[in-house]
Amino acid sequence: MEKIRSLCIRHYVDYLYVFGSILTGKFNSSSDIDMGVDFSGIDVVNYADNYFNFKIGLEEILEREVDLLEDKAIKNPLLRKSIDASKQVIYGK
Repeated sequence: MEKIRSLCIRHYVDYLYVFGSILTGKFNSSSDIDMGVDFSGIDVVNYADNYFNFKIGLEEILEREVDLLEDKAIKNPLLRKSIDASKQVIYGK
């Protein structure tokens, strides 16, 4: 968990959470990990590099594929409701 905390600090993460199959009995050795993130203080020029470097860092630490959603980009109200009902914050708020 310390490696994730350190990665979050380096990449200006406000909060990070997991959702989806990792929180259920459906998670298995071939499952990816669904995560949501909110960044703070990133300018537009560096946003993409920060996002992808953070995603790659998570995958290296967790040793599996990560499906990373930017929290502010979730516009579908049904998806938002589903995620909010089950998410577990692992860093930040």
